[in-house]
Amino acid sequence: MKADRRRFLGWLAGAAGLAAGGGALAKPLLVNQCRVAIPAGLIDSPWLKQAWADVDPAQLWDCHVHLAGIGDGGSGIVVGPQLSSPLHPLHYAQRLFYMNAGCAHEAPGKVDQAYVARLLNLCDAMPAGFKVMLFAFERFHDGRGDAHPEHSAFYVPNAWAAKLAGDFPARFEWVASLHPYHAAAVDDLQQAISQGARAVKWLPAAMGMDPAAARCDAFYRVLAESGTPLIVHCGEEKAVKGSDTQAFGNPLRLRRALDAGVKVVVAHCASLGEGLDDAGKPRASFDLFLQLMAEPRAKGLLHGDISAITQRNRKPALIRTLLERGDLHDRLLHGSDYPLPGIVPLTSTASLARAGLLPKAAVHDLDILRQHNPLLFDFTLKRLLNWQGHSFSPAVFNTRRLFAASHA
Repeated sequence: MKADRRRFLGWLAGAAGLAAGGGALAKPLLVNQCRVAIPAGLIDSPWLKQAWADVDPAQLWDCHVHLAGIGDGGSGIVVGPQLSSPLHPLHYAQRLFYMNAGCAHEAPGKVDQAYVARLLNLCDAMPAGFKVMLFAFERFHDGRGDAHPEHSAFYVPNAWAAKLAGDFPARFEWVASLHPYHAAAVDDLQQAISQGARAVKWLPAAMGMDPAAARCDAFYRVLAESGTPLIVHCGEEKAVKGSDTQAFGNPLRLRRALDAGVKVVVAHCASLGEGLDDAGKPRASFDLFLQLMAEPRAKGLLHGDISAITQRNRKPALIRTLLERGDLHDRLLHGSDYPLPGIVPLTSTASLARAGLLPKAAVHDLDILRQHNPLLFDFTLKRLLNWQGHSFSPAVFNTRRLFAASHA
């Protein structure tokens, strides 16, 4: 076990140095220590108290939480070759980071259960009423609607996400993932909704669906009629790879869903990459997201989740824009992108403070908090973000309103 631990830490440290562009950052301090109980002194931190001011925990559903594992616990999870083989070193290192972030890397034979147990532990440290929305994750499909495991980074069955939500209803809700090209897609969608799915998650670049395709129309009709939101990753996809389908992540390709009356959530506010505008010119995906938010068709339907916006690979100017755009705050939704907040190198509180987005005095407490509870860390960090007097409205953290409506 100790040898495995040393090998694992070596992989993580080396990957951290590679991601940072040099060996200087390759230190064990960058590894998630997976500590448990929050120190008593930190519980009384004024920053934590400030974070919960004007936020009702019962209305806070973290709307962007991933399930992970290796399929060793009857979950049905499948890890694709790009994440499971050292022959793909960068993606392999990413998987090790994910599992460390979820504190499931030292549980041979029980990785899937360890991941869930850690997540429950984190939730139980939050006030009563707080929940997380667990994502299933569909495979890549071709144009005929056939699944291709060899092009799929990983697969998390709907049945596993639904089971966990059923077993732990006080803390978990679940989000289905279904490919609209599959022959049984509409029937499967109706079944998922009947089983309590609060939304559907798509990652077009990794799954191979074009949101602007006419073949999605029947799927969209069921979503619209049931009021079930569609959460779509837009912009460049860094974490997982499916096929050469990055263009499917252009936010403007969601117009067809909006015209069909579907409630749409753009994951990460399309905060990475570029897409082509209506004139065929490349523009930042985030700018295309803002353009779509301003279109009449988007009124009452289009939202964005703020997961991952504080990561190092996002520009501070993007955060400043979202903080300043108070007119959009009732259409923005809190999501953590867990387990990513537990990957220490991804988010630098010190850098955010230097950019004027975070009180410098809060950095110490936040960094300690992250080692004990990445969910609470991510929430607190976003509540403390401030730019020239602009911060996220409490409405951003009242997420239950959108996802509970379809089951009201």
